[in-house]
Amino acid sequence: MTATFSPTGRDTYVGTARSRVDGPAKVTGLAKYAGEFAAPDLAHGYVVSSRIAKGRILSIDTSDAEKVPGVVKVLTHENRPRTAFLAMNYRDMVAPPGSPFRALYDDKIHFSGQPVALVVAEDFETARFAASLVRVTYEAETPATEIAELKDLAYDPPKKRSGIKPPPEPWGDADAAFDGAPVKVREDYRLAIEHHNPMEPHASTVVREGDGKYTVYDKTQGVANSHGYLTAVFGLNKADVRVVNPYIGGGFGSGLRPQYQLFLAMLAARDLDRSVRVVLTRDQMWTFTHRPDALQTVSLGAGPDGALQALKHDVIQETSRYEDYQETIPNWSGVLYRCDNVAMSYRLAQTDMATPGDMRAPGAVTGVFAIETAMDELAQATGQDPIALRLRNYAEADATAGGKPFGSKELKEALRQGAERFGWARRNPEPRSTREGRELVGWGMACGIWEAMMQQSSVHAALTPDGRLELGNATGDLGTGTYTILTQIGADALGLRMEDVTVKLGDTRLAEAPVAGGSWTAASSGTAAMRACRDIAEQAFRLARGLDESPLANVEFDRVVLEGGRIAVADDPARSMALTDVLRKAGVERLEATGKAAPDKDHAKQFESYTHSAIFAEVKVDEELGQVRVTRIVSAIAAGKILNTKTARSQILGGIVMGIGSALEEESMLDHRLGRFMNHNLGEYHVPVNADIHDIEVIFVDEEDKANPLGVKGLGEIGIVGTAAAIANAVFHATGKRVRHLPITVDKILG
Repeated sequence: MTATFSPTGRDTYVGTARSRVDGPAKVTGLAKYAGEFAAPDLAHGYVVSSRIAKGRILSIDTSDAEKVPGVVKVLTHENRPRTAFLAMNYRDMVAPPGSPFRALYDDKIHFSGQPVALVVAEDFETARFAASLVRVTYEAETPATEIAELKDLAYDPPKKRSGIKPPPEPWGDADAAFDGAPVKVREDYRLAIEHHNPMEPHASTVVREGDGKYTVYDKTQGVANSHGYLTAVFGLNKADVRVVNPYIGGGFGSGLRPQYQLFLAMLAARDLDRSVRVVLTRDQMWTFTHRPDALQTVSLGAGPDGALQALKHDVIQETSRYEDYQETIPNWSGVLYRCDNVAMSYRLAQTDMATPGDMRAPGAVTGVFAIETAMDELAQATGQDPIALRLRNYAEADATAGGKPFGSKELKEALRQGAERFGWARRNPEPRSTREGRELVGWGMACGIWEAMMQQSSVHAALTPDGRLELGNATGDLGTGTYTILTQIGADALGLRMEDVTVKLGDTRLAEAPVAGGSWTAASSGTAAMRACRDIAEQAFRLARGLDESPLANVEFDRVVLEGGRIAVADDPARSMALTDVLRKAGVERLEATGKAAPDKDHAKQFESYTHSAIFAEVKVDEELGQVRVTRIVSAIAAGKILNTKTARSQILGGIVMGIGSALEEESMLDHRLGRFMNHNLGEYHVPVNADIHDIEVIFVDEEDKANPLGVKGLGEIGIVGTAAAIANAVFHATGKRVRHLPITVDKILG
């Protein structure tokens, strides 16, 4: 039996535009972040970073630092307390194959900026000053950080990363088909290394609670991941560690894995038997995870009409020397387009840098840029309209999954609606054909794709005597609106006002949830919340029906609705009871339930599930200065059911802005002689600012999908995928110059 969770008499909250329930706390400063929680006897740690990228430490002189008044201790590899010996104990929930980095483990230097000491003092300023007095002598070796020089050493990773699809086996004969194709496109594509740079830097505050217990406030996208890491590395009982992170000042993937400040803060706290905070500086945010470099070659063979006859996508991607980090990069080509002869390869090249990490839409941003630029080049070579070319090669099934059909795919409708809103029909296909004053005008487009995933999650719900609903889930809200959508789901499920629902997130004492990433949170935690609330509704109904002289006697559950805090018979609203009265009359203090969610294995066996987008971009290029402006973008999104049109639009806007950054600005510049990122600050690492962003329009295309009970697909990633390609294609249309190595900077326009 299933109750109706669409109360009559008012609009439901789900599917409408609602402001963030956590907004007031954030704009008033009431929201606390990992580096802001106070504790008695709190000490502050400051990281000393290595000056070389490869080699070993010959000596560390900490004597001057230790003489500074207020310094408590300086920890190095020479005096650090013992932690777990085996590398496997340092592996977190999303770690790639290999041996994870262990801070202060020995004298070996793996990457520039590696932590070599932690200065702990009574206050941050003292720790920072004392850190400048630590003298380290190195034996340096020449680092290798340019993968173009390492491609001959590239290898197929022997152990695959969990959750990352390796390229499928080839089908047909791609080499022969390419050689015999009337029209050929074979080009190399590259996206610069990028760093996540969330507004909140990585920080950890370890609070000693006494009796060997700790509360840890960590900048993380998964409190369960940090919790498991700490207990394994330090040999702690699970019950003795609580990890909390109610608010996250941006993550973009940088918080999926525990970063080294967490280890150092706990190391110091246990060694000193007091609370310790470690906050990384902005330039230290360049010393760990980043979007990796990748060399890509796309080869397309086609007939004169643009129909694909051969498709090859070959990738060499950067990783560290201690872990085989992997992403899904070439596969997107085989998912997006139909072709009878396909071959894809993916290899790794080890560099003397920190292990790369997942950055918003990892793999898809990189791979889709290459295939969507190549498809634009094929359209130009065959004289086809870029949309028509994509429709000619449109995939109705996922060939990389053996021809399995899609659970839903409204990409055609996204292309139609996006093109209509953008005015694509007015486009003159000839490059350099449109000018406004001193600026050349270009229109470009691309498609985007991302997996619609779901993970195991659980939500605990409680209905209190005053008619309020409490929902608890350990997942984090990265700013995506998780607090708000769970509030909407709970309010609709029990017919309450949103003001009567309280959501708690980011705490290992709450119901277990996966790391927040991959665009799976809404589907996973949202479904669990819906099921928990349904359980509460059924409990309340059974109590109400069993009361003496109940107006709901002899009524089945599928005949009732929940509205205005009451349970009512749908076709006889006068027969109703307030939820508060039900609990009071039944003598029940509160109703509780835990809802669980997991991927639908039967659906997954039958269908593949993806989100799709069609992005249209207008650029204006100053021919004399080489300056590129993105003046207009229309992004049409097919992502299943939209839970909150306001927060959903915000997610897509954020993704598009990051896509503009990839296309035109973001570039972590390596000095390959030093193996060091040189522009490690926000003054020299450019990200889009207000003046860079103009007209952006987001369209949500109606789409029904049954991959999960809510019918949602997730929005965190799809907004960025394909955006850079659309902009690069527009730049070509404006200038006639094809830029295949992002970002598109002045020198590439004028050169």
